[in-house]
Amino acid sequence: MIKNIAVALCFIFISCKGNTQDKKETSITKDDAKETAFAVTKTDAEWQKQLTQEQYYVLRKAATENPFTSDLLENKETGVYVCVACDTELFKSETKFKSGTGWPSFYQEIEGNVAYDVDYKIGYKRTEEHCATCGGHLGHVFDDGPNPTGERHCINGVALKFIPSAE
Repeated sequence: MIKNIAVALCFIFISCKGNTQDKKETSITKDDAKETAFAVTKTDAEWQKQLTQEQYYVLRKAATENPFTSDLLENKETGVYVCVACDTELFKSETKFKSGTGWPSFYQEIEGNVAYDVDYKIGYKRTEEHCATCGGHLGHVFDDGPNPTGERHCINGVALKFIPSAE
């Protein structure tokens, strides 16, 4: 009897499909990525000249900054977070929340300014976010955030610049 229960439980666990990463996205192949035209385009040398070494590796090479190192992590000021490479507005401060992950987190992007792709770099599917204007890698979005969206946009702080509201 116990053997039958164990077999049934194994079958149930194996057949379960997690949906934490199910999200509408478009998959871009390497060939497609070369043809993607962004409003702001520069040569690799121009990006290296404009950005710090850490910004370059995160934004242009899809690296990840170390957790809990961003100056923006504890920022509670009112304003907007923009792409450090092209000044596109990406996230409003009122959508920022403390996720405990070590990276600035937001529950909603500014619609149309953030684009999505599929990333399998660590062996499973994740939804990668990048700036829709320059294509710079920002981070990833997960479906474990707070209401009202249930999303957690986990963003590399080095990819952002904060612009305080003029009061």
